[in-house]
Amino acid sequence: MPANLNLHQITFFVILVLTFGLLLTEWLRNDLVAILAVLALALTGVLSPSEALSGFGSEPAIIVVCVFVMSGAFQQTGLAETIGAWISRLAGKSYGRALLVIMLSVAFLSAFTHHVTTTAVMLPVTLTLCRERQIPASKMLMPLSFAASLGTTITIIGAPAFLVASDALHRAGRPGLGIFSIAPIGLALSLVGTLFMLVIGRFLLPARKNGDDPANRYRLDNYFTEVKILPNSPFIGKTIAEVKTSDHYHFTAAGWMRAGKRLRGPLDEHRFSKGDVLLVHTTPEDMIAFRQQRGIELHPVEKYGLHSGYLESDGEDISEQLVQAVVAPTSDIIGRTLRDIDFRRRYGAIVVGLWRREGFLQQELARIRLEPGDVLVLQGDEESLSRIASDAAFLMMVPFQGEMRLHRKARLTAAIMLATILAAASNKVALEITLLAGAVAMILTRCISSRQAYRSIDARIYVFIAGAIPLGAAIQKTGTAALLAGWLGKALGGWDPTLILFLIFAIVAVVTQFMSDAATTALFAPVAAALAQTLGRSPEPFVVTVAMSAVAAFLTPIGHHGNLLVYGPGRYRFADFIRVGTPLTILVALVVVFVARAIWPV
Repeated sequence: MPANLNLHQITFFVILVLTFGLLLTEWLRNDLVAILAVLALALTGVLSPSEALSGFGSEPAIIVVCVFVMSGAFQQTGLAETIGAWISRLAGKSYGRALLVIMLSVAFLSAFTHHVTTTAVMLPVTLTLCRERQIPASKMLMPLSFAASLGTTITIIGAPAFLVASDALHRAGRPGLGIFSIAPIGLALSLVGTLFMLVIGRFLLPARKNGDDPANRYRLDNYFTEVKILPNSPFIGKTIAEVKTSDHYHFTAAGWMRAGKRLRGPLDEHRFSKGDVLLVHTTPEDMIAFRQQRGIELHPVEKYGLHSGYLESDGEDISEQLVQAVVAPTSDIIGRTLRDIDFRRRYGAIVVGLWRREGFLQQELARIRLEPGDVLVLQGDEESLSRIASDAAFLMMVPFQGEMRLHRKARLTAAIMLATILAAASNKVALEITLLAGAVAMILTRCISSRQAYRSIDARIYVFIAGAIPLGAAIQKTGTAALLAGWLGKALGGWDPTLILFLIFAIVAVVTQFMSDAATTALFAPVAAALAQTLGRSPEPFVVTVAMSAVAAFLTPIGHHGNLLVYGPGRYRFADFIRVGTPLTILVALVVVFVARAIWPV
């Protein structure tokens, strides 16, 4: 081991300090910082160009992309919503039972999807549950976020940090981590975390009045439209209740037209016939679903003969052909109906739906008198939409926010996900190949479209991980990891391994509050592996402790993106996370160190 630093080590330290400083200050985006680090390592000769770019084709980067695609299918098929609804029913009415069910179920879901995805999916479900059971959201949302992070410690695909840790073990000449190698630690953490919240944490959590649901603040949900029943429609002969149950639609019927006349009496008593037109209030996703489903169509589209050619399109393509325009307060069309305006002839586009802030619309679209602030959902060619955009009658034109939910593919998605997990657990095929096969299967079976698959990939995270991997390679190639490990070995040579693991956990727990879990692991995992070898110990517990600390240290709200998602809706303060997260982090450290030592004796 060299006593003095050589040129490459000095250069690497400079790059590392600058990278750390940029990540800490957030002057630049994390993914851009990662790219700059890759360029710096290559241009200074610390790494060869191929070594500097190796992260983009590395196992962790490929696995993360595949997990994003499969998580996207999980959402696109409505499987995530269905599971969320099951969880809500299981939660019961008591706070303790709701907390227990939410935390354990979220932890399980996060084992196979990104924790931010799980938190985002369960956030509206949990807010609804809190509102219905009159539980302060601040009592549920922090446990939700913590459970999502704890659940990612069950499998190595749950968080990028474990993929980086596995790569560090490979570089140290050891076998990588299997998909369930860390499961004993993760399961113990999920149980301990849940018990902590039930026994102690619930009394440390603040009880603040629920705020507005952010989903309702920024999203328009209650659109009014007309649905036409075409020949050979699967709806024919069914009641509204049967359609909602069998086809997973979410709408409220406001009227029913048959042969140009309105049906009287309770709508639930009628059965659909060919040519019926149903007036409904529905979600953006179901508006897209009506366009995609064979045998039904939005009535304005069918009326003007624009439906041919769309039925074979992806739901995403359909949504891109729809735009929204807001009626201006001084518009000359206020107080007039679409029929009075002759909207189709005047603008060349058709109105397929309408959103209004207040009131329950029940008339046919063509008979509704427009009001200021009404949002019209339009379909037309580029020329007609440009004409509307330049008309003073409208304030703005924005894309229609709706994606197809392929509910009929939910079981197939679950089967592919399960098969992928079982194949990965068998260790017969490389993990990245198994997950790549699972992601491709989702696309080939149309559980998710190609475009939706690309959109589901968080490019920032992919680039950031790809840029962090070369830092781990450089710290080893330059001998910096061995150098740091030698210094630490001399300082900690007489320490008990358990105390060393606690020290490693504490250092990483602080640093990860300011850096991502992947970056923190990429920095410390090689040093931990080299330290273990210097001390003559097995590197696995040292490296895994680094990754666990990076993922499951809850000292501040800024340490995890999931915490930031719940920060506003829960009306939390910075000190709330310190008060609840600090004792939980101490418990996490105890579990990680002792269980890791039991799995991999040092």
